[in-house]
Amino acid sequence: MEYQIITDSCCDLPLDIMKEYNIEVFNFVISIENEELIDDMGLTFNKDQFFKRLKDGAIASTSQVNVHTYIEKFKQYIEKDKPVIYLAFSSELSGSYNNAVQAINILKEEYGTVEISIVDTRAASLGQGLLVYEAAKRKREGMSLSDVVEWIEEVKNSVHSWVTVDDIKHLQRGGRISATAATVGSILSIKPIIVMTSEGKLVPFSKVRGRKKSLHFLVDKTLEGIIEPESQTIFIGHVGVLEDAEYVKELLESRQKFKQVVITSYGPTVASHTGFGSLAVFSFGKEK
Repeated sequence: MEYQIITDSCCDLPLDIMKEYNIEVFNFVISIENEELIDDMGLTFNKDQFFKRLKDGAIASTSQVNVHTYIEKFKQYIEKDKPVIYLAFSSELSGSYNNAVQAINILKEEYGTVEISIVDTRAASLGQGLLVYEAAKRKREGMSLSDVVEWIEEVKNSVHSWVTVDDIKHLQRGGRISATAATVGSILSIKPIIVMTSEGKLVPFSKVRGRKKSLHFLVDKTLEGIIEPESQTIFIGHVGVLEDAEYVKELLESRQKFKQVVITSYGPTVASHTGFGSLAVFSFGKEK
């Protein structure tokens, strides 16, 4: 039976991939300097302008997808008798997953049986995007809805996300570290390394002195844990630093052959929390 894959705008996949595979999306909302913006995956959103505002010191906040929005979109598919898989942003980073579950429970009261499967990806940005992309490819190859859901559940703890944050002051402005830590870190050119845990939490992993060292660290760790790289499409995400992303791609490809390495920018929702200059590598590796 034909079914629909839906995700949310935190997956950060390029718009052309979303269109090619007919992936539906729930949009997060961003507030910045008293302005409200819709994260529409780059359809109308100018990412470069937004990244510049972050670089200039603006602080953005984000709003999760509410229950009503989930109900309205899911209803469209229920009434067309079209089953759905929704791959959600990590429940440890947003209440959206729980809102989706609540929406399904409400819809079950109205419709009885509801053919909607919700998956907590326990991932963010292009880690989530990697799961969405691979699920969409399997759907195109003819894999059933239940088999796709089973596959995601089996592999989601094998998604590796190695992230560096360039602007430690952004973490301080956003209330994530103290002003003292930010000042000391800035003086010493400290670049935090962040990873996604198996529970779907973003946690500090290490601290590296200097930008170049942080980029090499991401490459080393990605290659250390990766499995079957020659059959993989891996993603490099960044916030306004394309040259650094291309440098990381060169480093990776000089040491290992991959099926494909795709560079794309974060979406504004994730970029709001990481700040300008963040860069990350996403791949499948040994189970966490």
